[in-house]
Amino acid sequence: MIAINDGGIKVNNERIRDKRYLDKVMSPSDAVKFIKPNMTLGVSGFTIAGYPKVIAKELGKRADAGEKLDLTVYSGASLGEEFDGELARKGVLKARMPYQTNKDLRNQINKGAISYYDVPLGQMPLWVKNNYLNHIDVAIIEATAIDENGNIIPTTSVGASNTYVQYADKIIIEVNTYVPASMEGVHDIYSPEKVPNTKPINIVKVDDRIGTTYIPCDFNKVVAVVYSDIPDNGRKVAPVDDEFKMMASNLIDFLHEEVKKNRLPNPLPPLQAGVGSVSNAVLKGLKDSDFENLTVYSEVLQDSIFDLIDAGKVKCASGTSLTISKEHRDEFFKNFNRYKDKIILRPQEISNHPEVIRRLGVIAINTVIEADLYGNTNSSYIDASRLMNGVGGSGDYCENAGLSIFITKSTAKNGLLSCIVPQVSHVDHTIHEIHVLITEQGVADLRGLDPIERAMTIIDHCAHPKFKKSLYEYLQTAMITSEYHENPVNLKAAFDFKKYRK
Repeated sequence: MIAINDGGIKVNNERIRDKRYLDKVMSPSDAVKFIKPNMTLGVSGFTIAGYPKVIAKELGKRADAGEKLDLTVYSGASLGEEFDGELARKGVLKARMPYQTNKDLRNQINKGAISYYDVPLGQMPLWVKNNYLNHIDVAIIEATAIDENGNIIPTTSVGASNTYVQYADKIIIEVNTYVPASMEGVHDIYSPEKVPNTKPINIVKVDDRIGTTYIPCDFNKVVAVVYSDIPDNGRKVAPVDDEFKMMASNLIDFLHEEVKKNRLPNPLPPLQAGVGSVSNAVLKGLKDSDFENLTVYSEVLQDSIFDLIDAGKVKCASGTSLTISKEHRDEFFKNFNRYKDKIILRPQEISNHPEVIRRLGVIAINTVIEADLYGNTNSSYIDASRLMNGVGGSGDYCENAGLSIFITKSTAKNGLLSCIVPQVSHVDHTIHEIHVLITEQGVADLRGLDPIERAMTIIDHCAHPKFKKSLYEYLQTAMITSEYHENPVNLKAAFDFKKYRK
């Protein structure tokens, strides 16, 4: 039902069911006036899903008019083009955390124009709760609806929205009517207490629900409600090439062997997969496997998860975000009821919580830029200093998973560079967190191996054939020249490897 409020703004009573909020509906240009220069914003959104759109556009207009805003923005993870891209180009942002994937924002960070701090995503809400970061002046939250009691029904992500709503001084709600009203009911909002007073999180199965279907919201903190009908940008997914298929095949063969050796049960423990084309393509491979009754306990639910649901392979998937590609977005929402009873969206402090990950024995599958011979991996920086995206949630999962698997192609730049190197230029995950490394070449099971054994296993099973000789030459040099032989390293030879690895 459409009506006109006292401010002359059209309001949708079906999406705003608490009548108290109707008089807070205003234009985005009026709502954005509550945001002042040098403020810190807590923004909904996780991996380009569930982020505010029209408020971002209005902030861009203020920058176009010459206003210097210098905003610090906290989110769940990466935001869409309207926020991260446009505001980075227009100089709106002073600082950003905890994760990003936008090329323009990344360029500004690498230039030093925007400050960036990387943190495992599951820790972000904890840092806010314990006052490790700036106080949040305004929370901007995308909503499917506002219920009868004034609570927020999120859209396609939860992320850290519940924490920002709780700790912000003011709240702006962006009601997105593009998202179907049927989204209500898929969320499970539970917020742990501040440390050290936290209670056990009572999730023992993927489909356990422990919270509410809404984010509790203090009416008195809400200063504005605006409407939007803009879809998420979506994430472009690379086509599944032969190397992706080989990685998927290697993963499935490995899992079969683990079941055969009684090291994994069948049905498998819950799966987690990081965001991106590699993880998406590898998960698609499970569609043609003989694994059944799969469950997913992850942060991002991508296209591949819904392909697996359609194929009858996945019976329940829990995450904090629905990151659907543009190609599948409209079809997904048109058929949303097909998936509604099989998905749960939780806050990232629950989806990424070490207690739950460890209890469920999650099989974590994440991707890297490069891996070294000893089992360390780099997922954040090119040549040690050029930021790509950030550590994301892989740190939360790999440190606590029952089985921690990292996947990468063996080469990059059309085969010119080896992704297996003597020493990674930046370490995100150490040898203690990585159980298995998989490339299109094969599988390196690193469990129980000493450093030299790990190195030989990785070269033999994961390195591309044209780089094996030079990698073995490095290892021999390290073993000859290193004073200590348990973990032989020759840093000069390691860093010189780039010169001859073509």
